[in-house]
Amino acid sequence: MGPRDKVKMDILYEDDHLLAVNKPAGMVVHPSYKNVAGTLLDDVRAYGHDWADDQRPSIVGRLDKLTSGIVVVAKTARIHAALQREMAARDTEKDYVAVVYGLVDVGSGAIDVPLRHDPVDRRMMVASPAEGARSVTRFERLAGVEAPRVGLSLVRCRLVTGRRHQIRVHLAARGWPIVGDPVYGAPSWQAIVDPALAETLRTFPRQALHAARVAFTHPVRRVRILVEAPLPADIEDLLTVTGLGPAEA
Repeated sequence: MGPRDKVKMDILYEDDHLLAVNKPAGMVVHPSYKNVAGTLLDDVRAYGHDWADDQRPSIVGRLDKLTSGIVVVAKTARIHAALQREMAARDTEKDYVAVVYGLVDVGSGAIDVPLRHDPVDRRMMVASPAEGARSVTRFERLAGVEAPRVGLSLVRCRLVTGRRHQIRVHLAARGWPIVGDPVYGAPSWQAIVDPALAETLRTFPRQALHAARVAFTHPVRRVRILVEAPLPADIEDLLTVTGLGPAEA
């Protein structure tokens, strides 16, 4: 059994130039001083240990540790550069699904609020209309429940720009913090009348955010590529318990 046989990645798409992986929540994408091993990039490198010498896998874009869903991987430096250009193109679609506190009061819309790094902690982002970089997230309400006295909603978000933590900050700024978000969330479960539902929301172990769909033009074949990742079991269970689901990603 070789290194590839030991890797248990959920590969959603692969060709000679790139692959797309369904990352589980809790897995770090890139190695760092806090996470020197066990990252998604480690698994990708093990998976591609027998690729040609010019194929050195690299991850395009980023996904937070506690967010699940699609991560795109380039197999060469040339493809990485080309994919970065394609991912920034206007016709690229990056869709996420989130469970949020609050009843989203419109069917769809856009959050156009500039973001910048927090001057105290640069690992965080803050809404900053006066100084931030333009940041746009489109959203669509998929479902909502009263959940007295707070309300809960299931929303689909599409990134127009790609700032760090953009969806998490934008939804929180609009008054719809993501359930389980340890940084930008809110303890809104405390106001929910149903004690069992409140406890479910309190103990949800990560931000209820999933990168569900990406569509882009292939940098070599010049055809449209569509990749979809099904909702993970923890979010499916959350939708069932809250009454928001079942729902398709």
